[in-house]
Amino acid sequence: MSKQSKLIARMRASPQSVTYTELFNFCCDIFAEPRQRGTSHAVFKMPWAGDPRVNIQKGSGGKAKPYQVGQVVIAYDKLTKEADNG
Repeated sequence: MSKQSKLIARMRASPQSVTYTELFNFCCDIFAEPRQRGTSHAVFKMPWAGDPRVNIQKGSGGKAKPYQVGQVVIAYDKLTKEADNG
């Protein structure tokens, strides 16, 4: 199982255990570099209009915010589904 596969499985099972750095690096690998960075948010451009959008920020203790982890999982699923169908 690849590193990304292990992380996405952990993101699904326990979103509160994901660090911001893990989530940020995953997003960079999957969605490319963020279009906005340098503020408290990292905003990633999606190949579709509207939701799900990927906009992440650090939570307390260096953790990612669980609801944002969920948004990343939804966007990842949509992206992989489109890739499988296209």
